[in-house]
Amino acid sequence: MAGTASSQAATEREIVVSRVIEGPRRLVFQAYTELTHLERWWGPNGFTTTTHSFEFRPGGVWDFTMHGPDGTDYPNRIEWLEIVAPERLVMLHGESQDDPEAFTATVTFVEQGDATELTLRNVLKTKEQRDRVVEQYHAIEGAREGLEKLAAYIATLAVDES
Repeated sequence: MAGTASSQAATEREIVVSRVIEGPRRLVFQAYTELTHLERWWGPNGFTTTTHSFEFRPGGVWDFTMHGPDGTDYPNRIEWLEIVAPERLVMLHGESQDDPEAFTATVTFVEQGDATELTLRNVLKTKEQRDRVVEQYHAIEGAREGLEKLAAYIATLAVDES
């Protein structure tokens, strides 16, 4: 399954996207958690990211804006709730500190030989919210594209390391 992303709705409130990435778990985890890496691959195709603040620790916050290809800016805020390096991240993701629609995202990193299976599980507050982000914001496609960009970025790092 290396090189492909799969998605599913595990429950009516969840979005689950998974991909096997060619690269060691340590490297994939670093690329997902270090700002110098995140800004190079984060988000769907055509998007860029501007970071306003970044503190990677439990209780720390990544405050950033995603810039869409049409010029639309999307404010984002991630609060790191749990960090178990290099296995698991749990975060609260929304637009702002007081966003009533912020959702919990869990990312797991599982070794598969020389590759890493990364699974992103977003749990939204309601089925209606889940359906809206899938339809309005193309959340499944965006997550798949983000993981594709991560995989391509990891490939460049693996070349640099050899």
